[in-house]
Amino acid sequence: MVSARVHFEVFIRRKPGSGWTLEMASEDRALAVTTAEDLMKEGRAVAAKVTKETLDEETREFQTVTILSLGAPDTAKKPKVQENSEPLCVTPQDLYTIHARERIGRLLEAWLERQHATPFELLHRPDLVEQLEASGTDLQHAIQKIAVPEAQARGSTVHELIRVFNGLVERSVDRLMRDAKRGVLPDIDKEGFAAAAERLAKDPDRGYLLGAGVAASIAPARQWSEKVSRLLDLADAAPASGPARSLAISTLEQPLAEILGVKPGLDDILGKGMDLGGNLAAMTRLCACDAVAMLIRIEPSVAKVMPELSPSAQRLAKWLGAEDFIEVRTAFGKRILRELNGPRRLRPGDAAGEIDILRGLAMSLTAAAGKLLPLEDVQAAFSARSKMLVTGDFVEAYLGRDKSAIEEAQALVWMTENVIGAANKRQAGRWLNAVICALRFEKEFRNGEDTAAMRLSVLAGLQRSAARCGLVPEDFIPIQTKLGELGGQIEADARLTAQLAKASAPAIHRLTLLLRLASGEAAPLGPAADRARAEALRLVRQDDTRAELSKAPEQMSAVRELIQQAGLAA
Repeated sequence: MVSARVHFEVFIRRKPGSGWTLEMASEDRALAVTTAEDLMKEGRAVAAKVTKETLDEETREFQTVTILSLGAPDTAKKPKVQENSEPLCVTPQDLYTIHARERIGRLLEAWLERQHATPFELLHRPDLVEQLEASGTDLQHAIQKIAVPEAQARGSTVHELIRVFNGLVERSVDRLMRDAKRGVLPDIDKEGFAAAAERLAKDPDRGYLLGAGVAASIAPARQWSEKVSRLLDLADAAPASGPARSLAISTLEQPLAEILGVKPGLDDILGKGMDLGGNLAAMTRLCACDAVAMLIRIEPSVAKVMPELSPSAQRLAKWLGAEDFIEVRTAFGKRILRELNGPRRLRPGDAAGEIDILRGLAMSLTAAAGKLLPLEDVQAAFSARSKMLVTGDFVEAYLGRDKSAIEEAQALVWMTENVIGAANKRQAGRWLNAVICALRFEKEFRNGEDTAAMRLSVLAGLQRSAARCGLVPEDFIPIQTKLGELGGQIEADARLTAQLAKASAPAIHRLTLLLRLASGEAAPLGPAADRARAEALRLVRQDDTRAELSKAPEQMSAVRELIQQAGLAA
């Protein structure tokens, strides 16, 4: 028996009487419960609940069980008034709306995939309609699948609605076939796309007629990428301005959105074999190419995770970066946001790669915020995704079993730097503090094979990195203090400061080394730096040191800068 897949979803109600909104989804039950409790404590919601979602592998449906409810209970809702008992689509033209096309795509998904066609093409191509009618049961099954839920929702019988939908389909087919026989449908390959758009701009059926011309023009293409290429060729040939251009672009946007909205079409454009993180990175680059290109030039971490786009995808990216296909770009943004808020891992089996791809996506989507997605939605999505990075399961997989204590600390510093959200920062800081305060970490440094100077330098680098993580003082200070204390013990064991003070090297050389220790560059700030600062102050006051410095003016600027960093400047 195949085991069910389970995840947990957190819903909140921000105001009394408002509806439930999904805050996050996770496979970690404890994380979901903690998140709901934190949202209530922080006053970000008046009510919260956690549901357990179990996927039935046979029916492919989720079974929902509420495991936690906090805050104000659900208020009783007034029964909905049934304003219209007629089916949603009553005329052939109703089938051409975006909602109707989306439903047609779901009902006939398998058949359309076999024909390598979109709902837009089915509604505008007589040859596809004939193939569907000749297929036997595909059309009738689709009608039955829509009639059953419609009958339940409207208090009608399934038989009656099947009859209604059959009549609607017959009228739609008759209209398309009749127009094809009469020669009403334009041939834009002969007439020219711009000329056809100008001619039809004022026609009452302009969208339907120009759509038929577009569908016929892309029909010979057998690959999704080729269909997209043909659509972009038509976009290049569209009228320059006016109502005709608006008609042309809005007509092209429909099949383009349908192609990019299905997995086979998107895979054909972006490439197959990528994980979720790779797909999201490619989609981000596709619809925010200018912002991503700028980041790639200045930020190696973005260049590392962003896949290259194929020539056809690069061409599409230029169009999506303009102001013509706004709806397609918006749909991409919503899809990226939905996946980021979902429970799926971006890099399954690669915890370090998960952080890298998340960082690249966060920087790219933040740079493109406003044009692609609202900034607050981007921040909320990455805050929710960051909660997955600070769970015990993820941290255990991230650290692995063969890392040294310093490698674990450096890895956790990188993780802490890349999570966002106050609660997530605190949890990441706890993980980092646990590693640095552990006896294993102290033993590894005090008994290490490297020289004392090298160990102090590593601790100083770790201290500086931890300072950039964005931790609050109560989480940050204990980590810095521990690193400083450990540095003081290593320096005391080796008597490094005393040896430097008594060395036979020139005074200016000894002063430079002491100042590097005192400034936190070569040793962590703390006892070791304090001792080096005191010795450097004693040394700099000596007459022979001042005389030596006066003879080397080229080194004075570097020494002066170190003196300021060490806090010795008067």
